[in-house]
Amino acid sequence: VSRCTSFDLTVSGWQKMENPGTQSAGTLYCPHPLRLSIVAEEVATFYAKMLDHEYTSKEIFQKNFFTDWREEMTAEERDLICEFSKCDFGEMHRYFVEQSEKKKDMSKEEKEVLKEETKKLTEEYGYCLLDGHKEKIGNFRVEPPGLFRGRGEHPKMGKLKKRILPEDIIINCSNDSKTPEPPKGHKWKEVRHDDTVTWLASWVENVQGSIKYIMLNPSSKLKGEKDWQKYEIARKLKLKVETIRKEYERDWKSKEMKKRQKGVAVYFIDKLALRAGNEKEEGETADTVGCCSLRVEHITLHKELDGQECVVEFDFLGKDSIRYYNKVPVDKRVFKNLKLFMENKNPEDDLFDRINTTYLNKTLNNSMTGLTAKVFRTYNASTTLQEQLSKLTSRMWHKLLSYNRANRAVAILCNHQRTAPKTFEKSMQNLQQKIELKQKQLDEAKAELKKAKSDYRESKTEKLKRLVEQKEKMVKRLQEQLKKLQLQMTDREENKVIALGTSKLNYLDPRISVAWCKKFDVPIEKIYNKTQRDKFAWAIDMTNEDFEF
Repeated sequence: VSRCTSFDLTVSGWQKMENPGTQSAGTLYCPHPLRLSIVAEEVATFYAKMLDHEYTSKEIFQKNFFTDWREEMTAEERDLICEFSKCDFGEMHRYFVEQSEKKKDMSKEEKEVLKEETKKLTEEYGYCLLDGHKEKIGNFRVEPPGLFRGRGEHPKMGKLKKRILPEDIIINCSNDSKTPEPPKGHKWKEVRHDDTVTWLASWVENVQGSIKYIMLNPSSKLKGEKDWQKYEIARKLKLKVETIRKEYERDWKSKEMKKRQKGVAVYFIDKLALRAGNEKEEGETADTVGCCSLRVEHITLHKELDGQECVVEFDFLGKDSIRYYNKVPVDKRVFKNLKLFMENKNPEDDLFDRINTTYLNKTLNNSMTGLTAKVFRTYNASTTLQEQLSKLTSRMWHKLLSYNRANRAVAILCNHQRTAPKTFEKSMQNLQQKIELKQKQLDEAKAELKKAKSDYRESKTEKLKRLVEQKEKMVKRLQEQLKKLQLQMTDREENKVIALGTSKLNYLDPRISVAWCKKFDVPIEKIYNKTQRDKFAWAIDMTNEDFEF
């Protein structure tokens, strides 16, 4: 680790002896620049870079960062830096802002040099041979050290993600291939030759203890085949879903409590697209749950609420600590069973105490080969998109707004949330200014058209007739442009806290979108970016406009 600049950390409030012979108190409280050790400085820069992000305003983020930062300090630094609130990262932050601005101001030639260097690295490390074919690797770079962010209100946000060394990494390659050389002075943790898995390298990250992988690019043949198979299984569910629904409805009346609980759990997974609730990975402390791990405290039963009967109110942290809050009217027998499941239980007790994820997926697989809770999510997400896309308008920008609204309906179903972008308010202000300017131009054009028509009525010359036609075209064009800007604003406002990308990449059969684009003459580029088009190349090639999920 090399020192990136010569800045100091400003610390106030720590005790420093000043002329002990002349000052009775022997202490001085004031801001003081402190030169950190290289390791402590590096960790401090991770926080300084994020100073304008909302994460750094959260108490849990600050607490976790400060705890881990102190572990990287020298004993002397720990004695001096005792209170996080007295540390000023302003100078460091300003340095990184300046560096960012310099990067933005780079000349075209300088940017081209960087682009060429990146291209060379990709050519050298970004490809592998799979069954004799050259395939692109998803991401060949190991994640650098930094601060863990997490999603939602993750209890480990702010913790230090430590540097990954070659000694942490397992390489997986063919027996007959040349094993990549580790950096000089280092060695790999292990070299494997396992052809039953698709990862090329792996390591364990320190914050949650989860395994990270280097995988093939989503556009690879292997990934494309797996994607296709996933959506085909979901399509098969379409043919059997009514039979499966009758099965779980019968289970609601079973004399066996285990079957009743399974029936209600599958109903939630089907109707609400809940995740099954996989057991936590080792070391994970976030109190996140799914369907099978719901506790009594996570639901509230309302016999009547907002004019609806048998309403279940859900409130829990799902995957990535994203809050799931929903009020849903349910079948009367489901409501009755939930009351039964909650009898004589404490708030912290399991709602479904007789079943777990393994048992649930096993019974689903008995109903249809390959069926899991995730298949239900994929089926319901794709079905929702197909249904929503039937409500389209004729104009291009209306179509795109409708597509995003259809995608949004899926994201809401699957509880895919995000934090509003930090540039959101600024971009909305800019858009509002454009709308106001366009409205002004339209008003002026309308006034000019009115005058041209008036002139033409007085003197019906060919020249004035052409002028009227020209002004009419101008008004029409400005109206279209204004409508486009207004729809953009509506679209951004509706989707500011909804993550549309997650469902688009993982739960929506791409053939639905491709068929829709072909049917309504919408360029595929309007729906999928370059990376997504590469990932779904198989769907773009094989789908015609008549495809239905």
